Amino acid sequence: MSRDTQLKERWEQLVTILSDQFSQGEDLDLDAIIYLIGVQELGKVHREYKKDEKLNLMHIAICRLLEPYGFYEFEYFDEEGWPHFSVKEELPPLKAGEQSVLMKEAIVNYFLEKELID
Repeated sequence: MSRDTQLKERWEQLVTILSDQFSQGEDLDLDAIIYLIGVQELGKVHREYKKDEKLNLMHIAICRLLEPYGFYEFEYFDEEGWPHFSVKEELPPLKAGEQSVLMKEAIVNYFLEKELID
């Protein structure tokens, strides 16, 4: 099985699992899944978030997802428990499609590590 085919199958499996658990019948999109990862990484799942906090949660998720690729490095948790990352290497310029594939691959790897999918 090609790498692209395997990624596509794992992505579809992941979208189905997460959508069944967190959505009312609609498939979650990439941004929604990134948001969920941010909430998971923060560890404060049972609360409402303001708009700026939601953006921060997505930033946390992106940093965590791209950390294994060498782009970010975890630094510390602040007094409110929010993780902070530093940039290790700037992301190369990517086209929208390339960016989407990178994020889907990183998300699939994240959930493989969490053993939600195989």
